[in-house]
Amino acid sequence: MLSGDLGAVAHAALTGGRAALARFHLELFRPVLPMLASPADTLDEVIERLGSAALEYKLDGARVQVHKRDEEVRVYSRRLNDVTVAVPELVESVRPMPARELILDGEVIALRPDGAPHPFQMMMRRFGRRLEVDALRRELPLTPFFFDVLHRDGTDLLDAPLEERAAALADVAPSSVVPRRVVKDLADAEAFFDQAQERGHEGIMAKAPHSRYAAGSRGVGWYKMKPAHTLDLVVLAVEPGSGRRQGWLSNLHLGAREANGGFAMVGKTFKGMTDVMLAWQTRRFRELAVGTDGYVVHVRPEQVVEIAFNDVQESSQYASGVALRFARVKRYRDDKPAQQADTLETVYAILRGQVGKKRSAGMRTQGQVPEP
Repeated sequence: MLSGDLGAVAHAALTGGRAALARFHLELFRPVLPMLASPADTLDEVIERLGSAALEYKLDGARVQVHKRDEEVRVYSRRLNDVTVAVPELVESVRPMPARELILDGEVIALRPDGAPHPFQMMMRRFGRRLEVDALRRELPLTPFFFDVLHRDGTDLLDAPLEERAAALADVAPSSVVPRRVVKDLADAEAFFDQAQERGHEGIMAKAPHSRYAAGSRGVGWYKMKPAHTLDLVVLAVEPGSGRRQGWLSNLHLGAREANGGFAMVGKTFKGMTDVMLAWQTRRFRELAVGTDGYVVHVRPEQVVEIAFNDVQESSQYASGVALRFARVKRYRDDKPAQQADTLETVYAILRGQVGKKRSAGMRTQGQVPEP
């Protein structure tokens, strides 16, 4: 009954206390909302907070919850939709596992022949509305990686500590467990983080070994850390701010250098800017202004800015065909001319997964302006 009727669970807790709440339990083939992780900025922050930490690769895949009873296996998405028909290889991998009943939490990803993951957008073709499962399976086979077990053979494990659940998972699915390492110091954590990056994955998860599984919430003891790419891009235009930014030029239009010497727009950002930076860039872009359409101020493509961002995605919004995800300003680069800005080909390479991210760039940064 825990699965789905969260309002009923809450009502029981408020009106009947622990005895009433104890009557609720996991039910096979009624999925529960997944536990979520809180973002963390740096590895040292995580290690200091957790002490001993169970680290896992953070995969850029599709979250799945798999229920098994005897030969019957059903697969549910993050939103609790039944997606079993789309992932037959997942069903085939779970069916022979040595347990009569299971509820597993994990992700599926599509891997290239060299073991590196395909981009998320490509992998999600496997979950489209018009499914051609056999053809898509041949083109983009999926690989499951599990990181938790919530139920095993009649026993709910939500309240068991993570280390106990991890042992149970290794027992039933030894070949499908997400890469994992328990660490106690920063050096080991950094080595594991770098390993995840080298293999093309998003980042890492850090979990307290004693943590319980808090379905449907950001439970205490789970953290996620994704590093950032950084690029030196050129400001092509800027938009006026609103609210507390009224009177300042705020939202930057960002361009990457093309082979012909021009610049192609790859995104916008108004994030990462301090008040000092806003004042500086307002003066700077008024000096570089070449015209306006009444709102957007177009500027000479001369000012280079270092931008941190999480990823690149395909986009029809810009002529370049790509857009930066979660872009934010790190600092302005008056030491670098526009002719030395990063190229559009570099952005495409990041989209293809050919360029790694920098762990240090995952730390929280505050925008910097050039020194006078």
